[in-house]
Amino acid sequence: LKAARLVLECFASSQKPRMAPARSTKVLGVCGAVAAACYLAKPAFVSGPQRGATPVAAAAAAALVAPAAHADEIGDAAKKLASASYEFAKDVDWNNGLYLQAPGTFQPLEALKAIDKMIVMGAQADANLLKAAADAHHRAIATIGQNGVTSKQDWELVNAALGRVIASVPESTVMDVYNSVSAITDPGVPVYMKSLVNGANADRAYRAFLEFKDVVKKNQVYSPGATATVPFGDDIGAAAKKLSEASYPFLKEVDWLSDIYLKPLPGAKIGDIMKAIDKSIVMGSAADGNALKAAAEAHHKAIGSIDGSGATSLEDYEAVNAALGRVIASVPASKVMDVYNAFAKIVPGTVPNKMFSGVNPLDANAAAKAFYEFKDVVKAAQR
Repeated sequence: LKAARLVLECFASSQKPRMAPARSTKVLGVCGAVAAACYLAKPAFVSGPQRGATPVAAAAAAALVAPAAHADEIGDAAKKLASASYEFAKDVDWNNGLYLQAPGTFQPLEALKAIDKMIVMGAQADANLLKAAADAHHRAIATIGQNGVTSKQDWELVNAALGRVIASVPESTVMDVYNSVSAITDPGVPVYMKSLVNGANADRAYRAFLEFKDVVKKNQVYSPGATATVPFGDDIGAAAKKLSEASYPFLKEVDWLSDIYLKPLPGAKIGDIMKAIDKSIVMGSAADGNALKAAAEAHHKAIGSIDGSGATSLEDYEAVNAALGRVIASVPASKVMDVYNAFAKIVPGTVPNKMFSGVNPLDANAAAKAFYEFKDVVKAAQR
């Protein structure tokens, strides 16, 4: 379930690689537009005079079927952005452990508000465009070199894919993400980060990013699409109820406010971490779009019921488990196992032992037993 949650977070927040302080930050190596915004910390989608938004549906359809050379406006703008920002991308030390740190004072519940805004944005995004963005990231990871930078061509394709995703979401939703992340970012962070790269290259990248932003905004929708449909009375839902009731005592014992989740995995190598993230992205790309949207919406609702200790309500916990089970069931078992095996390679035995030591062992064992039963139900429903 934790691996599935990582997949969900990757897809439920196309902007997350530039903003979240935690788990998937190494994906920064393939997010050009995002990098320019983070490093220079100036408003990327600042409200301005309202312009008529070009309907995104036709542009999105063209983007999915047309060659890059005949891309929509966003594709053309991404090409210019990539050309102007690639030197900046090569200046960045993408292998630096700095990206695992909080961007200011450690405030887990405040950071959760920012993550929630990202999840909402992902839930509102066009599912086909999210899949295309995931596929672009997968291809870009394959061309990453020792310095953590992808090829210029893949840099361009990732920026184009992210631009199309953002254009499929209302501006107000995008600004909610920007503002919530700004609220937890120390003002000194952008200045320090810029000091680590060539200033002229960073400025050139930022100017190009602003031009790219204008093109995305021109093509942006005014309102989000429909919410997801959620099955009722299915076997996975019933199994999720049993799992949640059996594991909820364990859930409440976990220290969700600890900073341990920002710590690097002992001994894990950058290349192996990227492979694990890549397998997660591939799994997410293969998942059913409606199931992913429903899972994002379930997470958003669950965040709304989180208490001061970081635990959600039993009802929302059940809904999240059911939603994740349906996501996993929509993906071939081989892709799920690819994720499991990739993460097993980078998580040493000392990690689960450490986490186990912080809870009641009887409750943890009861939760594990219930999880295995839940797993069997999901596997039976798997395509």
